[in-house]
Amino acid sequence: MALDADFILDRRRLKKSILRWRVLAVVAILIAIVAGLARSGVFAGGFGPYIAEVTVEGVIASDPLMLAALDKLEHDKDAVGVIVHIDSPGGTMVGGEELYEALRRIGKTRPIVAEMGTVAASGGYMTAIAADHIIAHRGTVTGSIGVIFQSMNVTAALEKLGVEPVTIKSAPLKASPNPFEPTTEEARNVMKGLISDMFNVFVSMVAERRDMTVEQVTTLADGRVYTGRQAVENGLIDEIGGRREALHWLEQKKGIAADTPVVPMEVEDPDSSIIMDLFKGSIGNMLSSEGLKLDGLLTVWHP
Repeated sequence: MALDADFILDRRRLKKSILRWRVLAVVAILIAIVAGLARSGVFAGGFGPYIAEVTVEGVIASDPLMLAALDKLEHDKDAVGVIVHIDSPGGTMVGGEELYEALRRIGKTRPIVAEMGTVAASGGYMTAIAADHIIAHRGTVTGSIGVIFQSMNVTAALEKLGVEPVTIKSAPLKASPNPFEPTTEEARNVMKGLISDMFNVFVSMVAERRDMTVEQVTTLADGRVYTGRQAVENGLIDEIGGRREALHWLEQKKGIAADTPVVPMEVEDPDSSIIMDLFKGSIGNMLSSEGLKLDGLLTVWHP
């Protein structure tokens, strides 16, 4: 009987110990979740003034989720300033325009400083000029002000293979340039007109935001890229530096307290899941090419 009593007591102690550890584990998980959400900026609106950090990386294309997040930021009165971190070679003209316009709407009510990373060229530079102050590292690659349209002609290769493409269209310029037929001079002139129109839009944006004449910008906008040091000298950016200089500018020029927290802007994806995030990440990058996602007129730089 004594053994049975000891056995029962031991089981009760074991159950209490297991319950205690389970409670501690649940509490630890809840703390970790809350801390993670706080770092992601979910609770930013409830903790007073903060500086929003907007990250623009990779190839720029039209992104409804990013635009929705920027629209939410525009109406967030607790966001007293914005730092836009840019590391992008550019992308589509429309994608760059959308980012620029969304940031300018935010910039009407609070200061924005752009912080360039390794590359902020073409559409990346278009995004940067939405800011009131632009900072880059000495070795940052920026500039590349221009617009391109690319196609190809595979008729010679098809001829060697004995393949004859057949194209029936309503007018000579429909679906032109077309890789399955030689590009006519008329089609080239039409495309040059499109490129010229969008190039003038880009140049005008730079001239307005950088307080230059169109002639000054046109001289710089021959498609070349510049280092951060060169960009300071020619007026395309304002300062050499990084995050420290961005925060210093917000404090000294815009009166934002030095201890104001910097909170990353959250881009919410309602369809996100662990599996989808994994596919969109390293696995997705291996199976897809970002270049295949680009269509239309491009403002992008790549050697």
